[in-house]
This record gives sequence, structure tokens and C-alpha cells, in this order.
Amino acid sequence: MQRRDFLAGAGVAAILPMAAAQAADLPTIRWRLASSFPKNLDTIYGAAETLSKRVAALTGGKFQIRVFAGGELVPGLQVLDAVGNGTAECGHSAGYYYVGKNLALAFDTAVPFGLTARQQNAWMYAGGGIEALRTLYAKYNVLQFPGGNTGTQMGGWFRKPIKSLADLRGLKMRIPGIGGQIMAKLGAVPQTLPGGDIYPALERGALDAAEWVGPYDDEKLGFHKIAKHYYYPGWWEGGPQLSFYVNQASWKALPEVFRQAFEVATAEANQLMLAQYDAKNPPALLRLVGQGVELRPYPKDVMLAARRATFELYEEEAKTNPDFAAIYRPWKAFRDTEFQWFKVNEAAYANFNYYVK
Repeated sequence: MQRRDFLAGAGVAAILPMAAAQAADLPTIRWRLASSFPKNLDTIYGAAETLSKRVAALTGGKFQIRVFAGGELVPGLQVLDAVGNGTAECGHSAGYYYVGKNLALAFDTAVPFGLTARQQNAWMYAGGGIEALRTLYAKYNVLQFPGGNTGTQMGGWFRKPIKSLADLRGLKMRIPGIGGQIMAKLGAVPQTLPGGDIYPALERGALDAAEWVGPYDDEKLGFHKIAKHYYYPGWWEGGPQLSFYVNQASWKALPEVFRQAFEVATAEANQLMLAQYDAKNPPALLRLVGQGVELRPYPKDVMLAARRATFELYEEEAKTNPDFAAIYRPWKAFRDTEFQWFKVNEAAYANFNYYVK
């Protein structure tokens, strides 16, 4: 049976007793998982708990993974290093937090004007994405697994309205990854902060704007209490994927049945996170609007300038970064084909249902 057939089949429940029975004669293994996210963000942090619970169930309790929130074991933005050097056997984070190491790591999460959640899953599982990213992550002694998706994110909270491209000049905004680099090209001053640090920075005026995920998480973090202007779309995060990281040596030391359990659990966590966000974001947005939040689309000149700057950056980076070029060229071809298909069918269906009365 092929690995992807194993993951995609309807027989996951059926193999649970079998896997647990196989694990009965194996040693008890305990791992630590370092998350980049705080506990109060139950949906994004919860993916690691889903992984932990499912792995334990599939192995009859023989494979235990203890989850540490951001800052408990290591700072939220140091998860990749912690897993690579063995401080933690595994982690849950976002590849674009680490673009300072290599810009190509952003493809593991999202890049501006890139793939939606469905398209990201298609690329990862069926379009060569996992293979390409695992080649890259091997340089950091890490094995990567898709670990959740938020769907297209919102475009951030602003203290003052953004009426044109000129209003971005000098604006201090929390935005990581390549999105931050594009904002810098548009005149903003990007900053990378973990989720738990954003509200205090907004509150004391260290930030003029901040983006996180979407209505459900943003409401929990309270951004609407400080910045009332809520922009869309998050053009830098069309389908941002989180990832589970595993230390290469720790993975090799696992019994095969434990590896299978881990893979099944990551696939479940990946699917469940998106389902939860899609269910929880709509009512959260209604609550925010009811509290006086003003929804605003990004001005067209911002969108056009951002897209132009984005693909200029991609082409420049591909000329000097072989890792980036190796992923970008086939990814771009995959993206363009996906967009054509979604434009023909998915967009037509959505536009009719959403806008025709």
C-alpha cells in the first residue's frame, strides 16, 4: 500500500486497534513538542494537541508527545532550531518565521499571491511540495509534515484607514515572512512578533498595525479594542499552512508503527484545523462588526503595487538562491495551472452564489 493511499483511505479507524496491538510489545517513547503558539489560541495551538492525542490512541499509549506552548520550552520563533538541534524531538510552527535562514522556507507556509488552502494541500500531497520541502528542511536536520491551515487570512488591523499606497509609508506593522518584505518595499516597517506579543506592542504604540490570522483568533487576542480598521484580503497568506517538524535522528529511531501513527495524526490535524477555522471565523466576524469594527478592502493601488513587487522579488531571489529557484519554478507552474482551473469552475460557482441575488 502506498503511503498516501494509507493516509487517504477510510480505514484509519479500522487500523487503530491493530496499531495499538502492534505497539504493545514496543518500548514506551516520550517526545516533547515545542509549539510556536500560545494555549489560548485553541484552534492553531490545538493542532499539536490533536497530534498528541491521536498518536497516543494509535499506539495504545506507548508513544506519548507532550506539547509545550510558545515560550514554555523555547521562544515561539526558535522552534525550528530547537527541533534541529534536538532540544525538542518535534515542533509545530510556520516555515515563514524562518526566512532569515532561507527565503525558500516561506513556501512551507504561504507566499504573497500564492496558493489557497485547497491548492496548498494539492501541491503538498500531489504536486511535489512535500518532496521539495523535505529536501530543503534536511539542511536543518528536520523532517516536515503539513500540520494545519487557516484558510485565506485577513489583511490586518490598522489604527488609521489606509486610503492609498502613500498611507503605508513609515507604518510599523507586525507581518512576517515574504509578506513583510513586500510591505517594506511599499514603504512600511515590518516586524516579526509571536502571537502573544502582538497586543502589548499595539497597546503601547510600538505598532501601528498588525496581522495575525482571522476573526476567530483575532477576537481572542483583542486587537479590535485598539485598532478598529480591519482590512481584507490577506494577499500574503492565501492558504497559510502550519507544519510539524521532527528531528531527523529522532524519526529514524522510531519503530515503523509509531511513524505510521505520527503520519496519520498529522494528516488528521492538517484537515481538522482548516475545518475549525472555516466554521468559527464567520460568527466571529459578525461579532466583531457588532462591536464597531470597520471592514475595509485594501485599495486597488496597494494590491497592484504589492503584486508587482512580489513577483519582482521572486525573480530576483531565484537568480541568487538555488534553494528558492528549485522550489519556485515548479511551484509557479503549478500555481498558474491551478489558478486557471479555479477561475473556470470554482470562482464561477462562488461568484454566482456570493454576489447574485
